Amino acid sequence: MADWYKASLGDIPVDEVHKAKKDEIRFCSRRSPVLCRHACVTTSQPLATSIGVDFLRRHANAADTAVAVAAALAVTEPCSTGLGGDMFCLYFDAATKEVMCVNGSGASPADLSLDLLKKTYPDGLGGVNEAMFRDSPHAVTVPGAARGWEDLLSKHGSGKFTLAQLLEPSAVLAEEGFPVGPVTSYHWKAGIPQIRKWLLENESVPLTINGRDGPEPGDLIYNPDLARVLRNLGKQGSSLGFYRGNPGQAIVDIIQKHGGTMTLQDLAMHKSDFPEALSVEYRGCKLWQHPPNGQGVAGQIALAGVDCLEQTGKCPTITPETIGNADSYHVMMEMMRLGFADARAYVADPASMKVDNKFLLNTDRIGSRAEQLFNPEKAAIAGLPDASNCTVSFQVVDEAGNAISFVNSNFMGFGTGLVPEGCGFTLQNRGFGFNLQEGHPNQVGASKRPYHTIIPGVLTHSDTSELYATISNMGGNMQPQGHMQLTIDMLAGGMDPQQAIDMPRFCIADGTQAGVVFMEEGVKEEVLYELKRRGHIIQSNQSGHERSTFGRAQIIKRDRATGVLWAGSDGRADGCAMGF
Repeated sequence: MADWYKASLGDIPVDEVHKAKKDEIRFCSRRSPVLCRHACVTTSQPLATSIGVDFLRRHANAADTAVAVAAALAVTEPCSTGLGGDMFCLYFDAATKEVMCVNGSGASPADLSLDLLKKTYPDGLGGVNEAMFRDSPHAVTVPGAARGWEDLLSKHGSGKFTLAQLLEPSAVLAEEGFPVGPVTSYHWKAGIPQIRKWLLENESVPLTINGRDGPEPGDLIYNPDLARVLRNLGKQGSSLGFYRGNPGQAIVDIIQKHGGTMTLQDLAMHKSDFPEALSVEYRGCKLWQHPPNGQGVAGQIALAGVDCLEQTGKCPTITPETIGNADSYHVMMEMMRLGFADARAYVADPASMKVDNKFLLNTDRIGSRAEQLFNPEKAAIAGLPDASNCTVSFQVVDEAGNAISFVNSNFMGFGTGLVPEGCGFTLQNRGFGFNLQEGHPNQVGASKRPYHTIIPGVLTHSDTSELYATISNMGGNMQPQGHMQLTIDMLAGGMDPQQAIDMPRFCIADGTQAGVVFMEEGVKEEVLYELKRRGHIIQSNQSGHERSTFGRAQIIKRDRATGVLWAGSDGRADGCAMGF
């Protein structure tokens, strides 16, 4: 077992606890993995996990359960997710051993253009002021979650439950009230100004405890508007119950009120996509990801790069004894920069991409670039990811062995902060994923899906295609970095899911060669010193709520020999894993 993990089991001195800020949370407890035989759920909210387990006990399958859990998270963690956002998932079918995609991300309005943004948000240099665009109504793309939930159920559901039945427990939570968790409270309160900025001074602020303030831990939140939306969606389906009726009209009204161009036709034209999943191999397993417009290829390129360097002896082989040392962090950081460089150059709406997925994941190409650019003694590779943001992710494995990795997101906290009247949710700002430079394949434009940060992940055994694990690590550009680190932690480091989640993570802040690398509390000082010596600009000892930089991971791993499920849930959030 790595030294950092042994050290984490010790007591934190009382005087150190007293030094913590009033609203700071000491992440000092140890979690054991949850072990079970039949079925399991792990999420960032205990109430959502509980709803998921309840459906699994009633013989719901992974897809059924995922819809119920996604709705519960939309109620209990609206500062990260909701019906105003998008969803992606990977579904593992135990009978066929196939991994299948549902891309529930929406496109930009038909009247959006780069020229319009240049006129609306000029930067004084002939371009677009990115900060103004990021929080604007023009940054709202069509929210894809509602249709994505419905399509997931249609394609992979068991047929035992209607959409209305799966959404009803969450509607009850919203109607009857639920207590807010400590970590959620922190991020909820931090995001209220994003909602308040659209309102007049005397207007009541939606999603607050008293019409003004965000909830404190333990406060009860009631959201009857969202309860009504969920019930209408369940009863009428996504077309009549969301996009073509209400809340569709309310979405259009609030966007157009503030100068946006979205129309009911934009909403009515939305559909989910079902692309072919992509994989790369590492240590006898395949890591599966969504193809572009998602950024999953960034983590896959990084993992393939590490594999190449290990096999050619260009870097030391990572083992349970060496994981967490300077060499292991260095090669992962450098290969992650390689992955980000490719993703930022090429990933876009598939119809606009100038290269195909085979090119991106060609192992000869990746290996050649890795060997050419990697310097074991120096940080030398450049890249550029998007900024970090908020998302929820969760995992489900049902009693038949089907599994799902699911991610649902507003993008940046409450997204734009725009709340359609009478709806109880905010609208995302996914359009900020577009490139604002003329001629780039991801250039902002009409009816396009932007570069998308949210990515689910599945690991299967290369030889038999059996499930190894279903994984996720929410948090913007942290997601591919997290997928790579969690995969290496388990396959090379020999860790169980909870140990892998607890492992101190790194996050490349802007992806560039000279950019800051955030390092979580728990990394040894000698490791930090060596990384700095090699040229990495390190900001170390990120603790408390600063740990949100590293996202929140969820993993369920299946033991190949016994079928026992090992589940981990991130202590950086309020959630938990449960099974039976």
